Amino acid sequence: MKNEISTVINVKERNIRILRVNGVDYISLTDLAKYHNTANPSGVIFNWMSNKDSFDFYSLWEEINNIDFNSMESHRIKIKEAPYNRFTMTPNRWKKEFNAIGIIPSGGKYSVGTFAHPDIAFEFASWLSPEFKLYLITEFQRLKKDEYYQNQIEWNVRRIITKGNYRIHTDAIKDILILPVLTKEQINNTYASEADVLNVALFGMTAKQWKLKNKDKKGNMRDYATIEQLIVLSNMESSNSTMIRENISQSDRLKKLNEYALIQLQSLRKSSSINKLRKIDNKKHLE
Repeated sequence: MKNEISTVINVKERNIRILRVNGVDYISLTDLAKYHNTANPSGVIFNWMSNKDSFDFYSLWEEINNIDFNSMESHRIKIKEAPYNRFTMTPNRWKKEFNAIGIIPSGGKYSVGTFAHPDIAFEFASWLSPEFKLYLITEFQRLKKDEYYQNQIEWNVRRIITKGNYRIHTDAIKDILILPVLTKEQINNTYASEADVLNVALFGMTAKQWKLKNKDKKGNMRDYATIEQLIVLSNMESSNSTMIRENISQSDRLKKLNEYALIQLQSLRKSSSINKLRKIDNKKHLE
């Protein structure tokens, strides 16, 4: 999954970027540090990371949350380096030498900033200003609340769209294609085969083929479909059930369904009536 700036929150008239890494939000320490020093935010981060109390906090966070954390080296630093004024720690050193995950140093596409897990970012903000920390927490909580409601809306939309014609489709399979003499395994294979007729017509591949190409993803191909695809899928279930009852062969149905899918997708992508749903769906796919 790609790391992308998912959104920006405004804290005391300052824009704070949020980086999404494998579904987890990381807050820009660079943007937070500008609250204290606009000219040299990196220096602010270095000073905080080189503070013994700060080191105790973010190293403990790694101990709790990171099974691959180099805890032996961390304990050595805590005893032999951290108590002294000469102790220095940087995001890059923390990442490379300790296999840390709580702080993401500058690099790659987002080379202009260092990001940290919210737990660490809140602690950093508290070091900058307790008041600033409270504003940050408030805005971050508001963001997560908004995302929750948007996800609930999208879940309901998907449920309504996909549920409508599902029974019609399965009833047609049951009435026409499922014979009394079939075994349970044969019945299951028949349902799976007909589901893949729709999958191939709309997505261009079977459920198994999609899974092999997307081993890192949970769920199935329909969980990652766009709103337009789900609407077309619902329509295709109805069309396929009608063709099944008309005894049209599976190969002929596949060809016709693919034609339906292309025509309907083209029409829906030009429709302004589903723009709002599309925006919600697109935001979900960024996660």
